[in-house]
Amino acid sequence: MSEQGRCCGAAGEPCVRELVSNFAQTCRSRAPKKRGRRRGQPPLRRGLRPSSWLVSFGMIKAQTDRDLRSNQLLDALAPDSRGRIEPHLEPVDFKLGAVVCEAGGHLRHAYFPRGSVLSLLTVLENGDAIETANIGREGAFGLFAAMYSRASFNRCIVQLEGHTVRCPIELLQHEFDSSEHVRNLLVSYSETLLSQVQQTVACNAMHSTEERICRWLLMMHDRAEGAVLPYTHEFLSQILGANRKSVTLAAQSMQAAGLISYRRGTIQVLDRPGLEKASCECYAIVKQRFDAFLQPPTTAVRSQLQ
Repeated sequence: MSEQGRCCGAAGEPCVRELVSNFAQTCRSRAPKKRGRRRGQPPLRRGLRPSSWLVSFGMIKAQTDRDLRSNQLLDALAPDSRGRIEPHLEPVDFKLGAVVCEAGGHLRHAYFPRGSVLSLLTVLENGDAIETANIGREGAFGLFAAMYSRASFNRCIVQLEGHTVRCPIELLQHEFDSSEHVRNLLVSYSETLLSQVQQTVACNAMHSTEERICRWLLMMHDRAEGAVLPYTHEFLSQILGANRKSVTLAAQSMQAAGLISYRRGTIQVLDRPGLEKASCECYAIVKQRFDAFLQPPTTAVRSQLQ
């Protein structure tokens, strides 16, 4: 029974004590709110408990800290080259699926992910496109433009939102021409990226849809550092050049095996070792090559012919 029911008289009207209490409560609710919560004040409104604030803030801070980590390729530059490049780095914000550059487009900047992931797509005459490589904080998009040509050979889209910086092509060209260390580093990375393209071509042609999904999810899991991946089956079918139905069947099989969970356009890796076991050898090969590219051979580029 409500407080009003217990105070009502025989005629069903509220008593004087209740009227006074209600009036006082109304005055308190209309009084200007003071900063901070004093003892005796009503609790915070539902959904904004301090514990929820801490959890949300922790998640946001973890994402921010991850996004602000440096790009490994930039970190590998010699101190003098890094000192000349650093003042010209410009932060850019891209949304998921945004086109950074179309195939054949003119590049004025190279893009260095610091939390984002960029996808390189080969576009066919009928408009279909398939991913041939993706780039995380280990590399950059647009380095070929700094070394050889200003035109992009691929369409580049944002595959995972996050922090990105860009650098003018002219500045990178100057460093490439004047520094043997920069030449060795950029050529070593470009060769490693090319090896990813070659391995992806072989994987798409020779391996099953489930093996290809495992390989792709492992690469994205590395770059997203364990975060939930915002992808649908339709997106996977397009990025892998696979039949939509075969992607759904493969994902259902992987979920039944406890490797992943998916719902409402999100995919979460549940069993990382199991996913690596179910993947083809392509993931391990590409990962090994990228882990080694930061130690380029001293003869990657010769300044003088012998």
